[in-house]
Amino acid sequence: MRKLIYLPQPLPNFIGLYIYMKKIVVAISGASGSIYAKNLLEKLLAAKDQLSDLSVVMTENAKQVWETELADKSYATLPVKFYSTTDFMAPFASGSGQYDTMIIIPCSMGTLGRIATGVSNDLITRAADVILKERRKLICVVRETPYSLIHIRNMETVTLAGGIICPATPSFYSRPASIEEVASTVVDRVLDLAGIDISTFRWGK
Repeated sequence: MRKLIYLPQPLPNFIGLYIYMKKIVVAISGASGSIYAKNLLEKLLAAKDQLSDLSVVMTENAKQVWETELADKSYATLPVKFYSTTDFMAPFASGSGQYDTMIIIPCSMGTLGRIATGVSNDLITRAADVILKERRKLICVVRETPYSLIHIRNMETVTLAGGIICPATPSFYSRPASIEEVASTVVDRVLDLAGIDISTFRWGK
């Protein structure tokens, strides 16, 4: 979807500017790191003027991990469209759905392994397969430590297929003062990778 924005005068050589509205699917696997998923969804909702669609698919394990780590069920109150992992009628299960970006946050090593080997046994892995085959943007926020050789090779395979491996590795040069701000150092990098315009710490400024 394209939205026509008219620039204010005086700008003599501009009639209008087309801004691309993104279609994004967020997948939440059962890896530790629910705070990253919550932070990302909240920031995407705050940037909803840049989106034409925001859809979410969440595993049952992810719900259990969220409730354990965050001590609530706040995922159920977020104003987004949730899809079951078995719902292959979801629009992003096909390339014709024309979703631009898929973010898996956090991305378990099991999920990554199935993507790397082309095993589309649920909606998350099917959607990732679609994003890769359509040459669109797949961002996997992997959350594991340490990495085994199997993990590393799966990350290599997904990278060679066009995906982006973005480990949930916080930065500290912005001097985060809370666990939420620490999580934001990862989430803001993900939003940058997804092409979402955000206000965040920038090195050198």
